[in-house]
Amino acid sequence: MKITVLNETPITAAEVKENLSKIKKANKELNFRAQKTEDYLNQIVSDSKKTLELVKKLEGLKIPRLREEHIAKLADIKPVTEKDVKFVLQGYTVTVTKENMGKIAKIVEDFV
Repeated sequence: MKITVLNETPITAAEVKENLSKIKKANKELNFRAQKTEDYLNQIVSDSKKTLELVKKLEGLKIPRLREEHIAKLADIKPVTEKDVKFVLQGYTVTVTKENMGKIAKIVEDFV
């Protein structure tokens, strides 16, 4: 049986946690890796509703060249200063102006 990937959509750690809880309810238990992942996410993810709201606000900024994967990473790490935003985005080949980094930091700071 060959598996075909239809599309790839980046999701936040909060969304992964929600999906794992749905799987756990449906199957009554998780396999070893999924259980380890859930344990880790329980330590780092505080409020999934706030994270989803943060993602929507960041998408609402309409910053050029900022994709879903960048927004998901920013929502997971929650950088509160321009310097922190720059540090998070260094891992990607994306250029964001200092002004837009300030906007991102301001929105994230409101959620932290």
